[in-house]
Amino acid sequence: MSHLELIIPFGIPPASLAKDLLKEMRTPGLARLIACAGKASLQTIDDFSRALSYEYWLADQFPPADKANSPAISWNRMQSLALTPEAGHWFILQPVHIHIARDHLVLTDQRRLDISAAESRLLFEVAKASCEEMGFQLLFGDAQTWFLRADAWADLQTATVDAASGHNIDIWMPKGEFERPWRKLQNEIQMQWFTHDVNAQREMRGAKVINSVWISGGAQAIDPKLKQYTAQTYQQHDMQSNAGAKSQAVLLDKLCEPAISNDWALWLDGMHELETNWFSPLVAGLKGKQPASLKLIFSNAHSLASFDLTPWSLRKFWVKPSLHHLFTIS
Repeated sequence: MSHLELIIPFGIPPASLAKDLLKEMRTPGLARLIACAGKASLQTIDDFSRALSYEYWLADQFPPADKANSPAISWNRMQSLALTPEAGHWFILQPVHIHIARDHLVLTDQRRLDISAAESRLLFEVAKASCEEMGFQLLFGDAQTWFLRADAWADLQTATVDAASGHNIDIWMPKGEFERPWRKLQNEIQMQWFTHDVNAQREMRGAKVINSVWISGGAQAIDPKLKQYTAQTYQQHDMQSNAGAKSQAVLLDKLCEPAISNDWALWLDGMHELETNWFSPLVAGLKGKQPASLKLIFSNAHSLASFDLTPWSLRKFWVKPSLHHLFTIS
């Protein structure tokens, strides 16, 4: 393989926890790669951008020209799920849990809901009926992802579910001329789900109820600029099986859940698995020129840091392995 890009959301630790996390890190392969790459190329966006830094990067919009809206990715997402929708303005609609904090509402990370396909289908049918009553079309993508056609809402400004998760939702709610009709639809679905059997059963087994929907990603067509990538978890990458490929981009997003939920013990576990399955093998792979070049892209909510390496980078025998350049990114 000539070039490999690894995109690792929330691989940049919080500055306030960096010192403590560094003491627990057991990642010699990553330390070697980071030290040999040297100082990162860093880009940032402001705290109230309506998508995470890596989400803008995947949409080829980093830094974003329009930070008041989520990337227009709904058509691309539908294509990836083998859906062929009618022409129109489509949004991503996701079943979520919103809980009450002391004096505000907070969106829970969708990954922690463990929504089954069967549960999602039942809730979808209820939401679909509500949408159709208001003149909208709703399509099922997968358990966590549906699609809403609302042509008149093309100017609605939305935030991605990950950008809003863990925060007071007030500032992340849709804005624009049609925010009131959106809230009417959202409230209607919420009321229909309030006493639904799916939620009664989830409550009985101690799971969070699915009590709302989140809208984002509105688009009128496929965006050809979106980066093509493979989404993987911790599975070890086989360098040899891709030896003939020119380039590949891989999204490793398993650090998102612990970071959004502030579960830093789980974040460390994730880093250690990435070390075993990716970072250490990549050190050996680079020595054998597989890949011939490597870009490591780490992010947090508002920053994106890129580290570039080639086999020549590892010949810096005088450079001591260190995570300094990663752990000092603010």
